[in-house]
Amino acid sequence: MRQKIVYFDLMRCVAAVAVVVIHVLGPYREQLGIIADSSWFTAISFNSFSRWAVPVFIMITGALMLSDTREFNFGYYVRRRLGKVLVPFLVWSVFYAALSGLSASGYTFAMAWETLKAMPFHETYYHLGFFYYFIPLYFVVPFLNYYVRKTDRGGVIGLTCVWLVLTTLFLFKIDGFWSHELILYSGYLLLGYGLFCYQWPPLKSLLVLGIAGLLLTDYMVVSNSFSAGAYTVGRWLSYKTLNTALIAAMVFAVCRYLGERLSPFWLERMAFMSRYSLGIYLLHPIFLWPIREYDLYFAHPLIMIPFWTLICTALALLASWILAKNTKTAWLVP
Repeated sequence: MRQKIVYFDLMRCVAAVAVVVIHVLGPYREQLGIIADSSWFTAISFNSFSRWAVPVFIMITGALMLSDTREFNFGYYVRRRLGKVLVPFLVWSVFYAALSGLSASGYTFAMAWETLKAMPFHETYYHLGFFYYFIPLYFVVPFLNYYVRKTDRGGVIGLTCVWLVLTTLFLFKIDGFWSHELILYSGYLLLGYGLFCYQWPPLKSLLVLGIAGLLLTDYMVVSNSFSAGAYTVGRWLSYKTLNTALIAAMVFAVCRYLGERLSPFWLERMAFMSRYSLGIYLLHPIFLWPIREYDLYFAHPLIMIPFWTLICTALALLASWILAKNTKTAWLVP
């Protein structure tokens, strides 16, 4: 059994919370000119500063799976790796397709049915889009695992730099075959491995680049939106662009630094929450539904976003823990 890497627990926790933040603030995005500019700016800044969450989850996967030195076993891989994520995803997709028909005014079966029929091509609920590009990465992992075994530090860094160039091209809308999402998401696997095994890029460089990326991302989204008179992001909030990659790498490196210095008290609590981080991801929209449906945003976003994030995260964590305690339902929150 591999030794537990404690700072991954911290990464999973902060990434899970950041995902909830993104979804809690969702209704504010389209309210430019409707609510006070300061309120809209606050909400959008929360959004800009949280886009690293999904890439960090992918980077953890890359760090763990590409560093696995065991011989590749196809049956085990499909059953224990891919199947562990795929089966719950399918079940929750059906559940959320049913939920999509529910609104404050009643239930629309036709909407739920149309959502379910589109499931092979489109997520049934806003948070499930992650799995449509995450699950295909399991078919890339064996090839990247072979590559990192056959190369050295220079080979890993070199290929990662090539990928970073591709994310730069995508950011500035220079498209080509490299714009395919499987290519651009796969790079996060390699970036996570490089940070894990070689601590590259180094933390000091990433602090500068990551903070600059955060500020530039927020500035571009806010300024472009005010200029257009409507919420406009271009590709600045994409998960497949250089700015997001550098921010995610910074978060990874900072969590590594801090995680190695946490007291046993905090490590124990981080480990508990980390165990249910995927459950938090899967379940939080259930508790967020009435908040968004009944517009329970009754104060400034600086208060509402942290408040509802805390409530939804706590309830999703509790629900995940309850499901995991029963052997008949534990597989729903792997």
